[in-house]
Amino acid sequence: MVGLGALKYFLLKVDPRKNITFNPKESIDFNGNTGPFIQYTHARICSVLRRAKADGMAMTDYAMVKPDAKESEVIQALTDFPSVVKTAGDTYSPALIANYVYNLTKLYNSFYHDCPILKEEDAAKRSLRLAISEMTARVIATGMDLLGIKVPERM
Repeated sequence: MVGLGALKYFLLKVDPRKNITFNPKESIDFNGNTGPFIQYTHARICSVLRRAKADGMAMTDYAMVKPDAKESEVIQALTDFPSVVKTAGDTYSPALIANYVYNLTKLYNSFYHDCPILKEEDAAKRSLRLAISEMTARVIATGMDLLGIKVPERM
């Protein structure tokens, strides 16, 4: 799954009007704009969600929580997904989806690094972060599926 995803992503991330030179080592790197990096992040998010469920962390109402800057960045990126998909379809450019998913993945990783999720003591704030994580995993999976790439729940 990861090897095939790496190859497909490497080819689809480039604008279809440009020439590319395939680099096998670059395509399987777990850092940077690669399929394995995105697949790993999806698996990490699924792991966080599994641990929250196993620890009995029920979702509480988070409507009154004001998102901080990192949370807001991810939320804004998530809301952009439908328009990116429409533009990609209108312009016949899967690269738009590939690069959107990569940028979302980078934003989520920054959020994950800076904002504790499972260790957050405020239940409402933790619920907001779990909801952001769940939606991010869903959008990554949908975007990669549109590219014909599977994302694992475990790696």
